[in-house]
Amino acid sequence: MYRARAVALRYGEQEQGRGLSPRIVATGEGAIAEAIMERARAHGIPVHESRELVAALMHFDLDQHIPPALYVAIAEVLTWVYRMEHTLAPAPTTGTAKADSPA
Repeated sequence: MYRARAVALRYGEQEQGRGLSPRIVATGEGAIAEAIMERARAHGIPVHESRELVAALMHFDLDQHIPPALYVAIAEVLTWVYRMEHTLAPAPTTGTAKADSPA
């Protein structure tokens, strides 16, 4: 039976402005993993599911920046997040509501 595992990453202005890679801010298994994912969803943070990437990230400590060996995998996730945010972002309103159509 598979036990849920989760890793939360932060890649905010602080990391971007200093040229740093994303860093690990939470990890967990079972109920803790479920809580991490629920909290992310509750705050509108996309949850990307990849058992392989989570397994690789679980080997690192909290607050550690992602090592160069994982840059490509993390870049793919960040690209996915960017697309999610821009596809789901509401269109600017000019008096009428209009849904964005996916590109």
